[in-house]
Amino acid sequence: MLPDIQAGGGMDNFLQNLPGAYPFFPLDQFSIYPIIDLHVGNFYFTFTNAVLYMLLTVILVVFLFFVITKKGGGKSVPNAWQSLVELIYDFVMNLVNEQIGGLFGNVKQKFFATISVTFTFSLFRNPQGMIPFTVTVTSHFLITLALSFSIFIGITIIGFQRHGLHFFSFLLPAGVPLPLAPFLVLLELISYCNRALSLGIRLFANMMASHSLVKILSGFAWTMLFLNNIFYFIGDLGPLFIVLALTGLELGVAISQAHVSTISICIYLNDATNLHQNESFHN
Repeated sequence: MLPDIQAGGGMDNFLQNLPGAYPFFPLDQFSIYPIIDLHVGNFYFTFTNAVLYMLLTVILVVFLFFVITKKGGGKSVPNAWQSLVELIYDFVMNLVNEQIGGLFGNVKQKFFATISVTFTFSLFRNPQGMIPFTVTVTSHFLITLALSFSIFIGITIIGFQRHGLHFFSFLLPAGVPLPLAPFLVLLELISYCNRALSLGIRLFANMMASHSLVKILSGFAWTMLFLNNIFYFIGDLGPLFIVLALTGLELGVAISQAHVSTISICIYLNDATNLHQNESFHN
């Protein structure tokens, strides 16, 4: 087998020449390619497939909320779409009230809009890659990194607006012995700055891993169906059921990542507004 692979041009050609083999590889689904190229002087702008699907997500979310709320907040007996919007609203509101403590309700409302938009956008954007011939934009590190850095900078600005220079006390908890202060300040600073990376890395890694796993197992199942052997065909039923189960798991991962990211943002906001204070959560 090894000489045939080497003579035939490598493992890529060998895999593509298998009976019924799918002509694309697992990482091809994450490819970004230009749709429209724009040249303005010395500037080069590209409208890519990732931008297209992000734009479609925004249009879908705005259209959904506009249709539901255009007549004064919907119907007294909600339909399925109105129930979905109300569920999202209640879910995010409960997260804000539970995770951000020490603030009155009118202050928390200032954060609700941003957190709600972030959660809704992630909720509709993460499962998008499960649709054939689409791309999961959250599986690209630069996109998730840009999102996490913008959130990190915004939360840091909120911390300085609320506490001024006293915000630096976040790096040194009360009651720390003076000899340990320099080490703890350094550790807290590194931990705080890592938040800008952890939010994006977690989302990127989970989305890429789950989509790649389903793609690989689907390719194995598809190849076994075309091996012209009854034993392979019967044995392929197991991988097919596994692929179906993993598809449901991938959908759960996509939804749960929107939830986890939103909780992380609420926790970071709570730290920025309350520092190391242990205040009870109330409206």
